[in-house]
Order: sequence, then structure tokens, then C-alpha cells
Amino acid sequence: MIKNNNKQKWINPYTDSLLKVILKLKNLNEAHKFFRDLFTEKEILEFGQRWRVAKMLNNNVPYTKIEKETCMSSTTIARIHKWLKKGMGGYKLMIKKLKN
Repeated sequence: MIKNNNKQKWINPYTDSLLKVILKLKNLNEAHKFFRDLFTEKEILEFGQRWRVAKMLNNNVPYTKIEKETCMSSTTIARIHKWLKKGMGGYKLMIKKLKN
């Protein structure tokens, strides 16, 4: 168990190491290989759908349409919406980067 007095326990040397290695990925092919070894197919699909939902929410797509198109629960959509609006700004940062 990692001891971390910080309220954000997910920020620690192990997760920092993971995020640093992700930053070293040079292209989509490398990302495919690394993420497939790191995650199960189901996890990758889940993260892909969450990202899709975040982009749809950012484009003001109604929850009902998002539920129908993604098969994500309204609870998950609401959670993503919460982080999109009041999170650390990660979703917004990446959406903005994609637009530029």
C-alpha cells in the first residue's frame, strides 16, 4: 500500500511513472501496443466510450441521445458531465487541443 498524506492518493510515484511513460508514446501504433498490454479490451472500450461521451457532452448532445448511441448508463454520463464541468480540467484541455 502506498502511503500518501495528499488527499489525491492516485498521485504517487507509481502513477507518475505510468503517466510519464504514456507521454513517451510517439504514435497510434505504439499506443495500441502499450494500452492493449496494460488494459483489457473491455477497459479500453470503456475508456473510449467515456471519451466519446465527454466530447458529446461538450457539444451539448442531450443525455438521451448519448445513452442511445453509446449504451452508457445515465449515471455514468452524469459522472462524466460532472468531471467535464467541475473536474481538474483534463477533458476540456484535451478537447481544446484537438480543436487546434
